[in-house]
Amino acid sequence: MIRHLYCTAGAGMEELLAEEVQHKLCAFQVEQIPGRVFFCCSADMYTVTQLKSAERLFLLLRKAEPISLPKNPAKAAAVIKERVVGAPDIWKQTLLTWTAIQEELQSSQQRGHKRRREEDEEERSTVADESTHTLTSSTHLLNKPSEMDKESHQHTPSFRVSCRCSGVIARSYTAQRLSRTIGMAIKEHLGWKVDLREPVLEVNVYLSDDHCVVGIPLLKHPLASRSYMKHNGLRSTIAWAMTSLCPKQLNDCVILDPMCGVGAVLLEAAQEYSNAVFLGMDTETSQLQKAAENLKASGMEERVQLLRSSAMEIPLADGAVDFVLCDVPFGRKFSCSSDMPTALPHLLREMERVIRVGGHLVLLLSLQLSAQLKKIICTHKHNQHLNSSDTNNVHTDPSNTCNESTDRPKTLTFHKSSSEASNTPLLISSLQAQRTHKVSLGSTDAYIHTYTKIQHSH
Repeated sequence: MIRHLYCTAGAGMEELLAEEVQHKLCAFQVEQIPGRVFFCCSADMYTVTQLKSAERLFLLLRKAEPISLPKNPAKAAAVIKERVVGAPDIWKQTLLTWTAIQEELQSSQQRGHKRRREEDEEERSTVADESTHTLTSSTHLLNKPSEMDKESHQHTPSFRVSCRCSGVIARSYTAQRLSRTIGMAIKEHLGWKVDLREPVLEVNVYLSDDHCVVGIPLLKHPLASRSYMKHNGLRSTIAWAMTSLCPKQLNDCVILDPMCGVGAVLLEAAQEYSNAVFLGMDTETSQLQKAAENLKASGMEERVQLLRSSAMEIPLADGAVDFVLCDVPFGRKFSCSSDMPTALPHLLREMERVIRVGGHLVLLLSLQLSAQLKKIICTHKHNQHLNSSDTNNVHTDPSNTCNESTDRPKTLTFHKSSSEASNTPLLISSLQAQRTHKVSLGSTDAYIHTYTKIQHSH
């Protein structure tokens, strides 16, 4: 059965989500707008719920041209009834589809429970509380069967409306007022029952100057919520994005995160690639303990090794790893004892040292650190200039790292801090920039930078 779905996505994640649904679901009619990706697919719903870059998953009910509401309340209600609610038959068919999807998800869940019980019987060494956590966390994703059977099968489900608006319409109507108006139109037009506390259905409406979207969530909790993350660090969707932006697949590779924190980046990579070896390092014992608890909750403790060590002095031989993935700490939540702008050149030099030729480096940097990176990056032309002029007069184009599609590979030249005794630049001539991708971290933005290590030229 072909379903018309859409997912919400964080700013900067829309392109990656569109690529993921095409790759994993063989989706078609894929369309992205800011904050949302629409697609059609016939994949089973369990596979759909395994999307890693999405925030929430919806069944699409209506996607129409933007609406303009008159200021008169009665006239506005009439426009909403016609343009937002529309024909009752569409809602009835959507309700049937939603019910079928819920039944499919519950059936998949029950098969998973049965399989886990069989595994528990065979592996009596399995820790009981881990199994209990896995079962209870998954049930939170679905409506209770009794609720669904009792109400949605009667074609008069309880519901509430959640509305988001922006642009011109938001200057005349608040989201709460629109939600109330839309809810009354649905109640009168379809006979559904309003329930603001525990509805069976939540109708999501998005109105802007460019779009009118109506959908129904398929899960109670966001896809972005990972049940195995006992301790939260970097948002899981961003951690997954760092893995997905690697220039090649990570299977049969050695992957290092030298500043792993609670292990979010390594966990996302380990979930995607079963044949890789993972190593996480951090200087803080408390962070490593949290990472160990996350690994245990996810069942990945045998695949990810943790080590207390400094990223400034990585205890590995030259060229020992294939990939380095690193969320360089910044901000009050992810604080760092080092002066990161000052430490960044040496930190990158040490990461480059342990990467083999042909390996890759993926960094998540704050806007401040990305700006610092721009100041210490030299293009190939500038690198030639270094050989014939004073290295203290190097200038770079500040827009270089923001162009995702037209940038040529760059040779990196990192200068030592002015506080150091030597004024000789610290050169890294073996890293070539591949891609820079801007993402939102909620209250701030950041850049994911990817590099490939090439053979030194002599």
